[in-house]
Amino acid sequence: MIPTVVWGTGNVGRAAIRAVDAHPALELSAVLVANPAKVGRDAGELAGLGRRLGVAAEDDVAAVLARGPRAVVYAASGDLRPDDALADVVRAVRAGAVVVTPALYPLYDHRGAPPEFREPVLAAVGEGGGSLFASGVDPGWGNDVLPLLVSGLGSTVEAIRCQEIFDYSTYEQEESVRYLVGMGQPMEYEPPMLLPSVPTMVWGGQLRLMARALGVELDEIRETLQRRPLAATVRTRTMGEFAAGTQGAVRFEVQGIVDGEPRLVIEHVTRIHPECAPDWPAPPDGSGAHRVIVEGRPRIEVTVKASDEGENRSAGGNATAVGRLVGAVDWLVDAEPGLYDALDVPLRPAVGKLGRRPR
Repeated sequence: MIPTVVWGTGNVGRAAIRAVDAHPALELSAVLVANPAKVGRDAGELAGLGRRLGVAAEDDVAAVLARGPRAVVYAASGDLRPDDALADVVRAVRAGAVVVTPALYPLYDHRGAPPEFREPVLAAVGEGGGSLFASGVDPGWGNDVLPLLVSGLGSTVEAIRCQEIFDYSTYEQEESVRYLVGMGQPMEYEPPMLLPSVPTMVWGGQLRLMARALGVELDEIRETLQRRPLAATVRTRTMGEFAAGTQGAVRFEVQGIVDGEPRLVIEHVTRIHPECAPDWPAPPDGSGAHRVIVEGRPRIEVTVKASDEGENRSAGGNATAVGRLVGAVDWLVDAEPGLYDALDVPLRPAVGKLGRRPR
């Protein structure tokens, strides 16, 4: 069994605890939390499992890493604290752990990552012998392994479009929804996530990964952006009120240009209420979906809908990201120390999980 730490117990961390507990090759050895109110609480309770796991949450990072865990699932958010998240990950890699995380977008395509992200991790690998694999949903499997798999079913391929279409009222991370993405803010507000070049920083690596796998060169990466206000005030279950006239929907594209044409496109359509921007693409049902469209012969369209924690699509998306990452841990443990991306790490089948009840 591979001793595995889950670091963080928010939206991603809850799913990570459940995934580690369910994995036949992993053993949950510790859970790290930042909130003092969670210290001492059982991991099973924090993950909503309805049973105890016998692992109490801790807040002493040094003590946990000193025990020499073989793997760390870093589930703390990096959206608003990228420098701190990088420092945490480097610390775990230097301690010799295999680290998997969705928190560091620039390292999804580590070959194209800025030196200030890549070099500290490589130094930690050299010093401690650990590894890092950063991935998620979108960015993540929704615009790397899934579109590449689907592209292989076509005789000819003209373009590949990856879409995330979501109602963000189900996304229980209010600070990100209101301030990073700008939902509920005046239309003159400039959301940090939508500033020029930021979408390319987050999703450009996915375009480079697809281009590398497909054997093409990108001329450049372009961005498009549209925003719409709410026609009426809406109230959400978890984040309260969003006023009429404030931002209610966002649509943007990050385009990989090949031979002058947008051949690889990552598109996001995000709403705080389904009635905003009704002419934009919508999920087939429910509050969200990921879709891949391969234009060519034949034309192929695949839509993925995942739900968890009471049919919540955002929780379902988080759980698939965790499944990809936790499912890679035993492969990474057997691999050489290093910095890995989605083209290096195979998408594993559910070996040993079919019909198996977690411990």
